[in-house]
Parts: sequence; C-alpha cells; structure tokens
Amino acid sequence: MRFVVVVLVSLFIPVSASATPGRAPDLTSKDSILGWINTYREKPDPAHVPDAIRGLGRLGLLRDTDASGVFVGFLAGVLAANPERAQDIVTRIFPLPEEQQWAVVRAVAYSGLADWKALLARVSHLMPQRKVMIEKLVSGKLQTLEQAPIEKDQTFGEKVREQFTLAKYFSKPAQEVSFQLTPDVLDTLWGYYFATGSYRPLARIIVMLRWSKERDKIELLTLGSMAKYTLAINASRNPSLLAELRWAVTQQPEPIAKVLNQVIEAAETAETGRLRNEALAALEEFKAKGPGYKRDISMWGQVGEGALAVGCIVAAVAGQVEFGIPCVIGGVATSAAIRLYDGQK
Repeated sequence: MRFVVVVLVSLFIPVSASATPGRAPDLTSKDSILGWINTYREKPDPAHVPDAIRGLGRLGLLRDTDASGVFVGFLAGVLAANPERAQDIVTRIFPLPEEQQWAVVRAVAYSGLADWKALLARVSHLMPQRKVMIEKLVSGKLQTLEQAPIEKDQTFGEKVREQFTLAKYFSKPAQEVSFQLTPDVLDTLWGYYFATGSYRPLARIIVMLRWSKERDKIELLTLGSMAKYTLAINASRNPSLLAELRWAVTQQPEPIAKVLNQVIEAAETAETGRLRNEALAALEEFKAKGPGYKRDISMWGQVGEGALAVGCIVAAVAGQVEFGIPCVIGGVATSAAIRLYDGQK
C-alpha cells in the first residue's frame, strides 16, 4: 500500500504561516515547501519556483520517481502558465543533482507548452546525462501527461482477448510500453492543479472515479479509490475546490456523477475517513478474491454460448480469423474453460 502513503504524505500537508503565497518559500523541510505549493494557485509567484525546486533537490526529494509526481506536476503547471518565462524558470533551477534532473525533463514535457520540444532542446545542455530521456520524449517513444490513457477503457473485445490464454498465439507482438497508469499520475495531476487552479487536471482526476468500481485491474481500482479519497479530503479543506466539484457533478455521466456525489457528501460532512476505509477494504477484497472476471463467470459463460467457443472468440478479437480456427467446436470446450475459471474463484 505504498501508494496510500505517497498520496497522504505528499498532498495534504497543513499550510503553515511560513507558506504564505507571494513570499519566498521556506526551504528547510518538505512540509514547508508543500505548504507553499498547496496555496500557490491563490497568488502565483513564478519568480520563487526555481528556489522551491532547488530546495527539493537539496533535500533529495526528487530522487524517487514514484514519489515525486506532485512536484513534477507543479513545475509543469507553472511552466504552462508562464510560457514567456518558461526557459528562464528552467534555467534558474540549475545546478540540480544529476539523479534528480529527470524531474525537470518530465515537467517540461508534461507542461503542454506548444514549444515544449524546442524548450527541451534549448535547455538540454544543462542536463547532458538526460540525453536519452529527452530524445525519447521528443520522438514520441515516451508519452506526455496529456497522452496518459485516463479517458480510455478497454473494449469488451480487448478484455476477452486478454483473459483467455489462447490469445497469446494470435496477438500481435507487444510493442514498447511508453506510458503506464501508475499512482504518480494522480499525484502529477494534483501538482498541476496546485500550480494553475485550472479545471483540466481536476477533470481528469474526476474521470478516474469510474475506476473506484473497477473489478478486473487492481492498478485501476487503486487509482480510482485514491482519486475518490483525495478529491474528498482536498475539497473538505478548500471551499473553492468543493464549489468546483458541485458544478462538475452536473457535467458528468451518471456512473461518475454518483461517485462524485459521494465525494461531495464526504467533504461536506467531514467523513473522508470512511472513504479511505472503503478504498482499503476494496483493495483487500480484490487481493482476497481475485479479479472480477473470475467471479463473474456467468458473463464469460454468455460469451461462449451458441456456436462460438474460446478459440473462435480469441481469433476474431485478434483479427486473425484467416488462421482458420474452427468457430464451431461445440459446447464442451467452452464449458471446460468456464469450469476452469470457476474453479479459480
């Protein structure tokens, strides 16, 4: 449950008096820098952002790529909001320890600036050890935050192909994976929101709420559950954010609106702990019982009804029907496959 620790520690530090917006951040601790970041959007102060990033570097807080998402997102948001000053901001961050320079490279790419590739080229001399990372981002071999597949779900056919073991014989060779939906994506979106107060990163977090009901992929269940919890706890401490969520719920499809209403109620009644406990319980249930597809055997039974059997479904989904896989194998093979999955519940 490392993700829970990352989110709780990195996003919700109380704001101290030393973190007043518009003043130089207190660089003596992680908590003080996070407090400054948390209120930054109320009175943006890009002139002091390089100081804050260098402070994080001195504290060694940019070493861990899995625990630095909020800082990357924050810097990305600052650059996006200040395109005319972006190069100056990046330049003034240096010197920065080599092992922490990845965060600056990623922030530039995640900023969404129209000329982010050109900006990376102009500042690349400051980070010669990150040449490979820069080249992969510029060439598209590594994707940006905007390209993260947050709004995309697997189709029914993709789920079928993934779960049946025969799929490996018909699937095309796997290509290089360029973007994984990992927990730091949520942190990064929050950091971007803290920098800008814009609706776009908030909207993407809201979209993640549909995954709080996910039953087949634990990484999506984790993201959805933590999106739900972090929205609630942030909104309970920030009236303007709560007002945004009340408006946003009117723009959502019913499944997301239902979960978002739960978030709003938890924020209004200060019952965010209940959401945390529900998230942990859902993850524990997943680990204990396994993916939902193994529990919903009736659905897989319906897949195999009629003339279709496992091999035929896999071939058709993979677009490889030319291999001549017989589509009429009879009910025996299908029933056997269902019994196999049923026995693994």
